Amino acid sequence: MSRRDELLARARATKGFMPEDEGLALSAHAERLGAARPGGTWLEVGAWCGKSALYLGLAAEATGSLLYSLDHHRGSEETQPGWEHFDPDLLDERDGRLNTLPHWQRTIADAGLEASVVGIVGESTLVARHFAQPLDLLFIDGGHGAAVAWADHRAWTPKVVPGGLLVIHDVFPDPADGGRPPYEIYLDALGAGHREVAAVGSLRVLRAPG
Repeated sequence: MSRRDELLARARATKGFMPEDEGLALSAHAERLGAARPGGTWLEVGAWCGKSALYLGLAAEATGSLLYSLDHHRGSEETQPGWEHFDPDLLDERDGRLNTLPHWQRTIADAGLEASVVGIVGESTLVARHFAQPLDLLFIDGGHGAAVAWADHRAWTPKVVPGGLLVIHDVFPDPADGGRPPYEIYLDALGAGHREVAAVGSLRVLRAPG
């Protein structure tokens, strides 16, 4: 089995909410960017158990890029007890709260991606205030509540370099298909001059202006 096939198999088997066609598109566009801009700095907002980090990590490893994978690892509203996407296997028995960090760490370690994927544990906007490195690629896939999604967008999108990629997950034009905030920040990015490069399922790939 090739290294690529190994990592894709791991991505398919990892807990998460990204369909395979969207994960493959995310990886392909990241690798294309990395080939044009090797050694770049990438960041994802929202890591869960590491599924998207494997798709992006594959591309980062292949192009000498570095992915920062950011999450507070306590889950978002829709993953808490009593909600649709709650997973009891992710509860921390000591305090009864969700904790996806050990699962993320195991995912990245078992995949041998620790040299290409670096975890950041913390609240998104707090980290953003202290993160000065420009980003060649930003993937927004954090909480989907209005306050959280807009805060992630406003804190991180300005850090994307001209010509870099802004990728947004769970963009549903039809309200019947999903929450509105990711779609709203997608529209805001288009209005600010970002150009759509690809749309696969709910994944939108945009090119930053400049």
